[in-house]
Amino acid sequence: MAVVLAAFGGAPGAVGVACAQNEGPLPPPPKFEVQRIPTVPHPGPPPIPVDTIIQKFAAGEDAEKKIYENFDFIQDVRIEEMSNGGGNFEVFGEMYTKPDGKRFWRVLRPIQSNLKLTSFTMDDVQEIVSKPLFFLTSDQVGDYDFLYAGQTQLDQLSPYVFQVKPKELSPKRVFFQGVIYVDNVDLAVVEAYGKFVSEYYENNSNLPFDMYDIYYQNLQGKYWFPTYISSDAYIQQKGGTELHVRLVIRSSEFKSSAPAAQPAAPSPSSSSAAPPPPK
Repeated sequence: MAVVLAAFGGAPGAVGVACAQNEGPLPPPPKFEVQRIPTVPHPGPPPIPVDTIIQKFAAGEDAEKKIYENFDFIQDVRIEEMSNGGGNFEVFGEMYTKPDGKRFWRVLRPIQSNLKLTSFTMDDVQEIVSKPLFFLTSDQVGDYDFLYAGQTQLDQLSPYVFQVKPKELSPKRVFFQGVIYVDNVDLAVVEAYGKFVSEYYENNSNLPFDMYDIYYQNLQGKYWFPTYISSDAYIQQKGGTELHVRLVIRSSEFKSSAPAAQPAAPSPSSSSAAPPPPK
């Protein structure tokens, strides 16, 4: 029986593209050789005004968030002890929408764990899957300062790089701080690297993970959605050694949660001709 973990406040969904579920070791995302958070550069202005880039990608985040929230999908959450002989913790779950519109994350199969040096629980998984992925929508960007840091190369893309920092912290709200990569063609966020901060803390979690690398995938040739998240942490061990652990979250098997629209009954005066196919 599927176990419901918790309501997922503020989380998104995805587009209707099915991806094969990965049963074996999770491959890493493409190795983009970039400086994650560059020092303050002076590259000169981008070819498009900065305000226009920010407005465009924020509008895209608005639209993508709405679509994402209307799709259910599978998530594979894996934590790996990277030392020799280390073990893994893995759980498969589903993000789904109930008829009342609330989002929940439920376990689809029992936890698989052979960890040797660490311990993680379902409470940790609940916290992990509750990270706010769409954090730069139109109603959010006014709370941030953006510093243009030039362009870089990510695989076949040439995105604009922005350092992002909240203008003012709050004890009641979590903000993103780090760097984002905005595709120079679609003007969409294609990668983000950073942490979540608040007024009194930078990491209020018992989890060791702090910096998150969020990779976006272009689906249907139109929307960019976060489908691969990773984070590396180093846990202090007895004797002064550090244990390297890695978190990987992969989302796949997206399907619409919205009910199919029912055709309207023809009125008595309507034609008996077949209606045109949906566009």
